[in-house]
Amino acid sequence: MSSTNIGSNPLTELIAEKGVLLADGATGTNLFAMGLEAGEAPELWNEDQPEKIVKLHQDFVDAGADIILTNSFGGTRHRLKLHHAQERVFELNKKAAEIARAVADRADHTIIVAGSVGPTGELLIPLGALSYEEAVDAFVEQIEGLKAGGADIAWIETMSARDEIRAAAEAAVKCDMPYTYTCSFDTAGKTMMGLHPKDIHGVSDEVDEQAVAFGANCGVGASDILSSLLDMSSATPEKTIIVKGNCGIPEFRGTEIHYSGTPPLMAEYARLAIDAGATIIGGCCGTSCDHLRAMRDAIDSHTKTARPSVDEIIDKIGPLRNQTASSGDDAPKRERRSRRRG
Repeated sequence: MSSTNIGSNPLTELIAEKGVLLADGATGTNLFAMGLEAGEAPELWNEDQPEKIVKLHQDFVDAGADIILTNSFGGTRHRLKLHHAQERVFELNKKAAEIARAVADRADHTIIVAGSVGPTGELLIPLGALSYEEAVDAFVEQIEGLKAGGADIAWIETMSARDEIRAAAEAAVKCDMPYTYTCSFDTAGKTMMGLHPKDIHGVSDEVDEQAVAFGANCGVGASDILSSLLDMSSATPEKTIIVKGNCGIPEFRGTEIHYSGTPPLMAEYARLAIDAGATIIGGCCGTSCDHLRAMRDAIDSHTKTARPSVDEIIDKIGPLRNQTASSGDDAPKRERRSRRRG
């Protein structure tokens, strides 16, 4: 059984000081707007175009972010191998953290540098060829680089498999780094590998140190991630929960993806997230600095009120894209009311 003593760390200290924190917005979609080409590894820009990564972090800080994620989401050897950069894991992750650290250290208030750790893109045994031990080793290699560059915390994100989350968490502990983890509940309200939001808190129970926080990111839309948040916070109301949802709903316009979320919609999402029990709120795909500024204002001006129902979320944010993960007997009765559709 894991320890409940997560120790002192900058993220926990800032939560104690401020109550609710604002995480940054999208990395990928904003870098595409800066000229990143489809199929190009964002991590290579840490060395090839660092000034653009600096600008992205600085713009998020100027918009009010308390947490900035390093440009290292695909920083494992398995992802970098696709770009013939698998031997550069340590240096690229170290550079990613150094860039974010320099921006954070110039700010006039505390900024947490979160070392972004995404999935390897491989399936673990028995579904795939990657062993659990190999996954741990790959994440250790990445997190060592992030730690050397000055990251405050390992930010494990967009996960779907229980074993891969646990491997990344174990790697963080091996590197003596506090960590958080988030899943993408994008398949009928669960992760692609069937993990239910209400069960996410127990994923790291077998790791020597528990996560500082856990939650959801990405997914299919702001309403859906708030529905997942209700499931998570009803199961563990005392825990620190993260939501970092997409900016509205992704829509294809020709060959390009656009996101439906406006700054007012994302401000409403932030207010609902507070009411539904989130402590760390940010934006994922499509979230620009304009959206983030509106979220900052919403967080600063909002007083927590009654916990919303799914119906209220739909009324304020828009329809769910997926069915909710809970149904029947395991649905929270106060929050799952029948809704007549015209």
